[in-house]
Amino acid sequence: MTIPAWGLIPFVLMLLSIAIFPLVPALSGFWDKPRNQLIVALILGVPVAAWMILGGEPAAVVGAAIEYFNFIMLLLCLFTVAGGIYLRGDVEATPRNNTIFLAIGGGIASFIGTTGAAMLLIRPILKTNEERKHVAHTVIYTIFIVANAGGLLTPLGDPPLFLGMLRGVPFTWTFSLFKEWAFVFILLLVSYYCLDCKIHAMESKEDTERDRTETEPIHLDGKINFLFFAIIIVAVALAPSMNAEAIESGTATLTDWIPTREIIMGLAALASLKFGSDKVRYDLNKFVWAPILEVAAVFVGIFLTMIPALRYLAEVAPKLHLNEASFYFLTGSLSSFLDNAPTYATFFSIAGELPGDPRVAGVPEHYLVAISLGAVFFGAMTYIGNGPNFMVKSVAESDGVDMPSFGGYIGKSCIHLLPVLVAVCGFFVAPGAIMTPIAVVCTLFELGRAALNFRAGKKALPA
Repeated sequence: MTIPAWGLIPFVLMLLSIAIFPLVPALSGFWDKPRNQLIVALILGVPVAAWMILGGEPAAVVGAAIEYFNFIMLLLCLFTVAGGIYLRGDVEATPRNNTIFLAIGGGIASFIGTTGAAMLLIRPILKTNEERKHVAHTVIYTIFIVANAGGLLTPLGDPPLFLGMLRGVPFTWTFSLFKEWAFVFILLLVSYYCLDCKIHAMESKEDTERDRTETEPIHLDGKINFLFFAIIIVAVALAPSMNAEAIESGTATLTDWIPTREIIMGLAALASLKFGSDKVRYDLNKFVWAPILEVAAVFVGIFLTMIPALRYLAEVAPKLHLNEASFYFLTGSLSSFLDNAPTYATFFSIAGELPGDPRVAGVPEHYLVAISLGAVFFGAMTYIGNGPNFMVKSVAESDGVDMPSFGGYIGKSCIHLLPVLVAVCGFFVAPGAIMTPIAVVCTLFELGRAALNFRAGKKALPA
């Protein structure tokens, strides 16, 4: 089945709904309810699914349904377990302390997943900063560092890398991306610290004094949930799920339909609800289901409407004469809007048809590096690039933080994140006479801006 260009219209309309509805006063109240988000998602997505089935491509719809089920179950279970852990206390919201929070979150994201790390850290970060008026930038960098870039080092960290492991990439291969991870991680932390120094200086004396005096020691509640985190991690690493390839081809047996991994994860989440403390979850964490319901509703539409979008991409990609830089930027830019996991899978398959050695899981390694970096890092460019992004935004808004709109966030990511990602290409993905000088300029630009922010906010530095 050949996909015409107009087949992308439902997906574009889904993106426009996410971007525009919250900004229109007459529609914002309607869009705020997950039920209505689901209605819009189904109105746009169901006709696409019917079109693909009637066009002789039911396997594509089945594949999308399985990927959505795997995707939302992982997010749901990590969200549920993280909701039972509470970091009690309130340290002073200095740039140093906020940066330490982000460094810890980014450091553990590769081992408990970007969703787990983001949901574990976002509430303590918001609690720490509740006396400050300017908090949105901290949430944005939480998305950059904790919900995306921090998950590069293992297949457990980010869904695209997990898909790669399922396709034969060795579990330890992603450790070879440590230098790229460290470059982005450190540069973003430096950028955030200097920006927060500047913004901290803008806070009123009354707020900063209240923040300084209203502190309490840090204490971790709900430790039993780390056991359930461990169960989920082991399930993701070792347990099989539904055999999507066999199901799509019509050769599946009964065992191919059993989602063992998701069953184990679901039992761990239920155990968290059963044996965890309700006081920790509901009184201290103020846990609500709205963020995950919003993600579930919105991504129904995204997963369905992007079926023809991905098929169209697969049809035109072989004509694009792809190299390392184009694999990096195409995977990255499309990961920002198509969700990074299926985009990774699409380019992984395309790269497997190209020549080149050495090969990893049948893919030339230099292309696999570019695809992996693009999928993980660029997932932070929009609210829908990676599942945790929307959840972090929703949790922050439910806590009263005035977050940027869909388009406003893209503007922030283009300013604060994109130069770093361009530098990654010039230094690591496709160094050369053109890209390396551009990478140097982008790095110096980022460091120069950080220095200016640091100087502007030096009076807010901790003693």
